[in-house]
Amino acid sequence: MSAAAAADAAPPAKGGKKKLIIIIVAVLLVVLIGGGAAFFLLKKKPAEGEEGAEGGHAKAEAAEPAPKPRPKHDPKHPPVFVPLDPFTVNLADKETERYAQIGVTLELEDAKTEAELKIYMPAIRNNILMVLSHKTAAQLLTREGKDKLAQSILYASVRPLGYDIEEEEEEEEPAADAPPPKKKKKKKKPPTNLPVVAVHFSNFIVQ
Repeated sequence: MSAAAAADAAPPAKGGKKKLIIIIVAVLLVVLIGGGAAFFLLKKKPAEGEEGAEGGHAKAEAAEPAPKPRPKHDPKHPPVFVPLDPFTVNLADKETERYAQIGVTLELEDAKTEAELKIYMPAIRNNILMVLSHKTAAQLLTREGKDKLAQSILYASVRPLGYDIEEEEEEEEPAADAPPPKKKKKKKKPPTNLPVVAVHFSNFIVQ
């Protein structure tokens, strides 16, 4: 009787083992499927990130800033500097005798104008001397006065080349009993494409 009972009890044990194996296999399948899905998702995100980076790079390339304007002087065609002999002139001071020793260098945009400028050099020096002789020591000792002098010399140096430029004359303080000054007519602005682009001082002494 005990043997029969044991025989009857054996099949449920085998059935329990089978169920256990099925459960383990199912768990393993779930783990494998979940791991595969996670691996796929992790692999996909970097790919999307790379695509986004490439897209951002493309956008960055499309949104590059406009090129900067070309500098005043082309590096392939550097400016030309023409130093003039130093000027020594008596200034226009009335109370005491003052004079100035000034070295001037003209900056040209290119070498094409240099030959023409040297042809007219006597007239250019005369114009510059006239400008200097009408200045007072007080006008030349300030930074503003030097800037105005440089502009006047620039205009004086291009007049012999055919550029007719009129400057605004500096107004002097009227005396107490003097009549009111007459209104001056507005003068045209000078052209911007002058052959002399700047005036530099190599020496500046006022005594």
